[in-house]
Amino acid sequence: MAVAIFLDETSAYGITPVQYAAMQTVHDHPELDQRSLSRAIGFDTSTIGGVIDRLEKRGVMRRNASPDDRRVRLLTLTAEGEALLDEVRPAMLRAQARMLEPLPASERENFMAMLKVLVNRTDRELGAAPDEAKQEAV
Repeated sequence: MAVAIFLDETSAYGITPVQYAAMQTVHDHPELDQRSLSRAIGFDTSTIGGVIDRLEKRGVMRRNASPDDRRVRLLTLTAEGEALLDEVRPAMLRAQARMLEPLPASERENFMAMLKVLVNRTDRELGAAPDEAKQEAV
């Protein structure tokens, strides 16, 4: 349901929820590496690699060589990426409001706060994206 609502609200921009999450995270943390991005948004590194490939091909994200380690690529948004993020944000907020619509208005903020607690706790306990944690356990 959440993905369908997001896509409905953002269809004019041709962006998926994962692409939006990647772009917003890179915007918030410029020069983040791919592995850190995958952990931050809860996706395995190979999935994020494909997402970054598509965003880079679209001209909204760039991989830059790290000055400290040539094997590491640091991610930044291009000017076009920053502009797209600004354009999409109102549609994303409408999608978020639609997703929370079934809850009484007085409980929405509390629900989001509790959800953040659950997500943060899970992130701390796993210490990695879900697929990576499973692979490390094997």
